[in-house]
Amino acid sequence: MIEIICNDRLGKKVRVKCNPDDTIGDLKKLIAAQTGTKAEKIVLKKWYNIFKDNITLADYEIHDGMNIELYYQ
Repeated sequence: MIEIICNDRLGKKVRVKCNPDDTIGDLKKLIAAQTGTKAEKIVLKKWYNIFKDNITLADYEIHDGMNIELYYQ
């Protein structure tokens, strides 16, 4: 299990525990459950890279304790 911190820069910081073989879509569903927003409205970025739903966290080299930017569509 790894823990990922998602920050939306509006004062909301979400900590999510997941597995490295989970997809970005799975991560969005976990974030949606904690924030109360729909998973389809969530966009996850790191710098200028927008993460796609069907690719795993391990493929993007997302590790334990990593910060990801959280945006709403």
